[in-house]
Order: sequence, then structure tokens, then C-alpha cells
Amino acid sequence: MSVTDILEAVVVFNKVAVVENVKTAIDSGISIDDILNKGLIKAMDVVGEKFSSGEVFVPEMLMAAKAMQEGLEVLKPHLESDALMEKGTVIIGTVKGDLHDIGKNLVAMMVEGAGFNVIDLGVDVDTDKFVSEAQAQNADVVCLSALLTTTMPTMAKTVDALKESGLKAKTIIGGAPVTDAYAQQIGADGFSDNAPGAVELIRKLVAA
Repeated sequence: MSVTDILEAVVVFNKVAVVENVKTAIDSGISIDDILNKGLIKAMDVVGEKFSSGEVFVPEMLMAAKAMQEGLEVLKPHLESDALMEKGTVIIGTVKGDLHDIGKNLVAMMVEGAGFNVIDLGVDVDTDKFVSEAQAQNADVVCLSALLTTTMPTMAKTVDALKESGLKAKTIIGGAPVTDAYAQQIGADGFSDNAPGAVELIRKLVAA
């Protein structure tokens, strides 16, 4: 039994094997840190690479992320209370007036799988909620999602409100109609059109 077994189970979307392998690894005395970082987190990096190279697509990424989350749930009671917060706190939500959540959910799962503390506010989230939660959680990054062109202006409003609040949090945006040019136009700190890209962008912003 090794952390490679955990990684491979995530990559092939086998939730049952992920759970069994994580439990076995814990019982075998493998370090919790290795299970998390070399098993679960590294697995999602592998899946992200496969997505970037065209080997897997969004449905497969969702299945892998769900398998990873099953393993994470087993691991959580064994983690130090702040272990998942060491890399930073990320607030994510779909902006007011928009109820789409598949892309947002995938980003949230993969960001959590990368070791960040993720607070998912859900859909139809108004600007004040983003600001208040970012303040309450001392967020490092706020992720805004939209699938409707009609809700994109709410992104701009929210980015402005977060800046005006004086928060240190960086802002990134995403969603089918969203572009890098629009991110620059509204003063967001970044843009990604896929979940692996969002993970890499968050890592860079938090490390900056």
C-alpha cells in the first residue's frame, strides 16, 4: 500500500478505492501530509495535466474531483484544525442573477483538492455577501463565476466593492462568456476558462 495507490484511484474516478486506500494508508501509519499532498492533491494535478493535453474532459474532471473529495472527507478528522488553511482561504460563488453552478462546483472541488480552505457561497450571490464573507474569512482570493452575459456587470460591481472595502483579497473571474480582456477591463486580478487553470492562478496569486 502506498500513496500512489490513492493517486491512481482518483485518476480513474474510483471513489470506493479512494476511500479504502486512504483508510488503509492511515492505518498503515503513512503520514497524513503524504496522503494529502502526494496522494489526493497530486492526483488532481495529474488530472489537470490530462485535461490540458486533451486526454480528459470536464465530465471526467468532475468524477475525479468527486473521488478526491471522498478521500478528503476520510482524511479531514486526522488533519490539524488549520491544516487545510495553510495554503490560503478562497471564497467562490456564482454572481447575483445567475444560477449556473457546474463550472463553479468543479473549480471549488479542485481548489479544495489543491489544499486550500474553500468557502462556496453557492449561486445567485449578491455583492454584499461576497464582501462580508471575504472580510469574515480573511480571504486570500475571491472567485466570481457567471454563465450569462447579463450577469457579467455584477462581476465588475463586485470587484469594485471588494477593492473599496480595503480587503487584501485578490479577485479572479470565470465562466463561458468571460474573457481575459474583460477581467482586465474590470480590474480583476486574473481569469481562467477552466478549473486546472484556476488552481494554478490561485496558487500564483497567493504566493505573490
